[in-house]
Amino acid sequence: MLLNYNHLRYFWAVAREGNLTRVAEHMRVSQSALSTQIRKLEHQLGHELFDRRGRKLLLTEAGRLAFEHAEAIFRTGDELVGTLRAQGESQRIIRIGALATLSRNFQMEFLGPLLRQPELEIVLRSGSWEELQAELEALRLDVLLVDRQVPAEPGRQWIVHRLDEQRVGLVGTPRYDTGETLKKTLKQYPLILPTAASGFRMGFDALIDKMGITPLVKAEVDDMAMMRLMAREGSGLAVVPPIVVRDELESGLLKEIHPLPGIVETFYAVAIARKFPNPVLATLLGRGSGEH
Repeated sequence: MLLNYNHLRYFWAVAREGNLTRVAEHMRVSQSALSTQIRKLEHQLGHELFDRRGRKLLLTEAGRLAFEHAEAIFRTGDELVGTLRAQGESQRIIRIGALATLSRNFQMEFLGPLLRQPELEIVLRSGSWEELQAELEALRLDVLLVDRQVPAEPGRQWIVHRLDEQRVGLVGTPRYDTGETLKKTLKQYPLILPTAASGFRMGFDALIDKMGITPLVKAEVDDMAMMRLMAREGSGLAVVPPIVVRDELESGLLKEIHPLPGIVETFYAVAIARKFPNPVLATLLGRGSGEH
């Protein structure tokens, strides 16, 4: 069954306006012709889209679902026309994916210049690498923010920009600041660790292996915001970049007990080659220091 998009547009216009007469006047068709087009769509979909109560047109449950899909369809069409006709003019929307493990403070710093552009809409989604990669390849995202190197894969042309690097430390409430050495601290106190999916967990595991330590792991967490909250509660020492808990460090609620030598979190922006790239990406990726 092929959907008649003319019928869908008539329905969409009436659903947005809520008034058959005004839409008919605007589209320069008769009310009866407009009603006929909508009824044809209802017949094709097999559901009534409006609950007709006198002169009022209220969306049914099926109508609400159809309207949401129509909104997405016609918005995407407008964006397509705008992109192909832009000739260098900036798009008004950028879609960014960020790993769920990524520091919220880093994301805010990175997005700062875009947030100050009142005419620009930012769509920000979080998820796993697999989820975000699929969205990027389906062109539903313009760029991904990640904290790991992206492996080269046959048939995939990644555009990777190195954005920033943050050192990693051992952070906790001031009661953990007992003056012990790093090795004693790691052996003595419970630790809140990022999961293996984090970009710097491998470096931490290598460090404790080199020291010959079996740490007391309190929790493994795949969300930096949750690690920050657990550290604030005094549940243990969190292995995090200090930028994650910047506000707590400034207020004295948390303290960096020890820096972790040689361990850093590196941030990257990942895109794919496109014939019609989003021009806003030039603002974002222009600040990176390298690509491959």
